Amino acid sequence: MNIALSIFIFLLTFAGMEFMAWFTHKYVMHGFLWVLHKDHHRKDHNSWWERNDLFFVFYAAVSMFFFMTDYVAFGNAIGAGIAAYGATYFLVHDIFIHQRFKMFRKANHWYAKAIRRAHKIHHKHLGKDQGECYGMLVPPMRFFNNIKK
Repeated sequence: MNIALSIFIFLLTFAGMEFMAWFTHKYVMHGFLWVLHKDHHRKDHNSWWERNDLFFVFYAAVSMFFFMTDYVAFGNAIGAGIAAYGATYFLVHDIFIHQRFKMFRKANHWYAKAIRRAHKIHHKHLGKDQGECYGMLVPPMRFFNNIKK
């Protein structure tokens, strides 16, 4: 197996997952599966677990499929790219932004501030419509304005 090509496919998959996260968030989570995502926008539930977490389970299953199948060339690289994005998503979204675990609370980096700003704007809308900022790792450029580096 060509290791350089595997690394390239891993990186391409990881980068492509940012688009998939944006697309899924905008058109699926804020679309026909809003019923699973709406508890993430509201604080009227008493559980640490949100129905929204089922999307994480879905992508974990997709990643496992690629690891376990022989039908797709470079399946391990694709599965690893999806899993790495999932781990990054968990660290950035659930731990850093939403503080499910009290870590990284004082992060003061310009990039961290932009991600938090964009996500805060996304959550200012409690309904499924009129949303913005659906991505995670690549916030719109306007959120980098007026940040002291």
